[in-house]
Amino acid sequence: MMASKRMETIEADVLVVGGGIAGLMAAIRAAEMGAKVVLADKGNTLTSGAGSAGNDHFLCYIPEVHGDDLDAYLKELREGKGGGIANLVGTTPAKVWLDKSFDIVKLWDQWGIPMRADGDWTFAGHAFPGRLRARLKYWGKNQKMVLTKQARRRGVKIVNRVMVAELLGDGRAVSGAVGVDTREDRLYVFRAKAVFVGTGEVRRLYPGITPAMLANDSLPITLTGDGRAMVYRAGAELANMEMIYRHVGLRNFARQGQGSWIGVYRDHFDEPLGPYVTKPDRLHGDKTPEVDKELFARIFESAQGPVYMDCRGISEEDLEFLVHSLSNEGNQAVVDHLNGEGVDLRKNPVEFMTYSTIAVGGIFRDQGAATNIAGLYTAGDEWGNGISAASVFGWIAGENAALYAKSALAADGEREQATVDQVRRRAAAFLRTGGGADYDWKDATYALHQTMRDYAGIVRSGPMLEAGLQHLGRLKAKIDEGLRATDRFEMIRCLETINLYDMGEVLMRSAIDRRESRDLHRRADCPITDPLRNGMAHIVRFDDGGAVFDWKPLEPAPAARAKFKPKRRGKKGKLADAAQD
Repeated sequence: MMASKRMETIEADVLVVGGGIAGLMAAIRAAEMGAKVVLADKGNTLTSGAGSAGNDHFLCYIPEVHGDDLDAYLKELREGKGGGIANLVGTTPAKVWLDKSFDIVKLWDQWGIPMRADGDWTFAGHAFPGRLRARLKYWGKNQKMVLTKQARRRGVKIVNRVMVAELLGDGRAVSGAVGVDTREDRLYVFRAKAVFVGTGEVRRLYPGITPAMLANDSLPITLTGDGRAMVYRAGAELANMEMIYRHVGLRNFARQGQGSWIGVYRDHFDEPLGPYVTKPDRLHGDKTPEVDKELFARIFESAQGPVYMDCRGISEEDLEFLVHSLSNEGNQAVVDHLNGEGVDLRKNPVEFMTYSTIAVGGIFRDQGAATNIAGLYTAGDEWGNGISAASVFGWIAGENAALYAKSALAADGEREQATVDQVRRRAAAFLRTGGGADYDWKDATYALHQTMRDYAGIVRSGPMLEAGLQHLGRLKAKIDEGLRATDRFEMIRCLETINLYDMGEVLMRSAIDRRESRDLHRRADCPITDPLRNGMAHIVRFDDGGAVFDWKPLEPAPAARAKFKPKRRGKKGKLADAAQD
């Protein structure tokens, strides 16, 4: 098949890549600041991203509820090991986020997202009994519809079903992006003075709990690290890419919403697994698996399982609250399944498990959501996790991107043609026939899963990681030459697969460079956690054809980042040169 000859150019002050919670909030705020905003989403902003089907908890600091001591609130998040981004960033960025969280909550409530679960600000779940309750309970099933409506109301141009594949720029400043239509034979060139990237987590890097059923995942499998891959290739810094985590939930039914349940985690002998609750507690839930995410896995693997979520003794009112919570957390399928199977939670405990490995880390940024590339901003699950931080830092990113765009000059588009041509050739290559062995995206994904699980799993070592890199290199050579698609749906999956392989390589190289054990990054040959690395981010960036590593404090001075003053760029640049290779 010939390369696409249909190309559409769209100009904007601010380009938003990814229409999840962070992307929509960035688009809304940038438009409010007077910027001409274009948002490109691989799917549809009404249903895309980690928050696509809803959420029911929002980390929110309200002085009237929690008192005037923000430090105490932040301390509770970190000690509770369930604070998402609070555990990944420095104190100052965390306070910037939390200090603005209530403002965002009030905005959402005003826009029509029900933020008052019981008629007022209700804090419940994910909490230790007798301690501060940090998570606001809300009903977020309609959140994507509401935010999309707010973005359109402010004049944001939403371009759905376009996968952005590469950024445009010169390695110092960004000037737009190139995207591929997921349905039609069309290429998009977005020219923008500032770019926000928020494409979410990296799923499909490790095998799921039912490996042959790729879509059985707690988040959409279209979250494939596209943003991290493209900004890395453009020279932006990534951080802590070797780190991993594991979630818990219903056995063989991968879903989020562990904190939505109202019950007690028990073993096979009907004994509570943790010391926190002995009966269903609507205000607190059971924090046991948040304190130790691998507890259930160890119990099961040592033949001491199964592990159960026991809701017996729950009141009718609390059961109704639980079911409504699951529905708003995107778990309507779970509710329907339990009803269809006749499972009465008042009588029947349900089995839980520890889910598969998930990669974390992400795009390194400062408290203003700026990266080391001038004009490039990011938020959401690109760094840390959680809907609250995504909404706040998305808002901050949109504001700063709009301010940057006011003084930035339009780039010279001629030198960016190499990147455009590279994306055009790559997409066309997947659809061609003949020329050697062919591999489809599923085969390539299964091979990646096997390699990541076997060589970069829960227990690691330098020799294992080095061997894994060699295997990954051979696989990459095969798919670079032989990855094929029969239609545009498969072509997009192929583009995602290329990004996943790049992120797998970055993870392995980062794991080799971090010569210590920390959290779930466990090096059998480096078992000690180095205290000198506390409060530091492990940085990796692409330069001169390879990965370059560094360590930076989690609280860099904003003035020290993205100092490059925007000016008209010349015809040659590192990114354009790299695209020609």
